[in-house]
Amino acid sequence: MASVLLPIAKGFEELEAVALIDVMRRGGIEVRVAYLEDELQGDLVLGANGITVQADTSIKTVISDDFDMMVLPGGWEGTYALAENARVRELLQEFKATKVVGAMCAAPYALKKAGVLGNEYTCYPGAKEEIDHPGYRSDLKVVTDGNVMTSQGPGTAVCFGLAILERLVGKESMQAVKDGMLLDYC
Repeated sequence: MASVLLPIAKGFEELEAVALIDVMRRGGIEVRVAYLEDELQGDLVLGANGITVQADTSIKTVISDDFDMMVLPGGWEGTYALAENARVRELLQEFKATKVVGAMCAAPYALKKAGVLGNEYTCYPGAKEEIDHPGYRSDLKVVTDGNVMTSQGPGTAVCFGLAILERLVGKESMQAVKDGMLLDYC
C-alpha cells in the first residue's frame, strides 16, 4: 500500500489538508499526518480558519523509508513554520532524491527553502512573488516536474489529490475516486 506523509503546522490551510487526506485515503493510500513538536505545539494543530486537526505523529519520529511521498498543504503561517523546521527540510531533501514531494498554495515556498522546488511549478497566485522562483505556471491546476508535484490552492486540492492517486496507485484507482466524488472538473 502506498503511504504519504502530510505534515501540518499552526496556520495550515484546513481545506487543502483535509481534501488531500480524504481523496488519498479513498484511493487506498495510507496517510499519516505529522505535527511540528515544540514546547507550544502538540498533536492538536490549529488551522488558518480556526479548525483544529489532530495529527497522528510527531515529525521528529518520522522515518522517510516508511513513506512514498511527502506533501505539504498551504496557508502562510503553517508554510513558514514548515519552511523553517530543520527536520522538514531534511525530509524534503530525502524524499526528492528517491521519492516524490508535493506542495500546494503557499507551500511551494517551503520546497524552495529546502532546495527541492522543480523547474516548473504552480502555487497560489498571490504567493508567486514571495516564492520568487522561475518556471511558474498559472495555466495548470497541478504541475508535475519529475518527482515534484505542485498545485494552486483550496479549489484545486481535490484535483491535486487525484493526481497524487494516479501517480502512486494508478489510473484505475484514481478514476474510481474521481467518478465516485463527481470530480468531472479535474
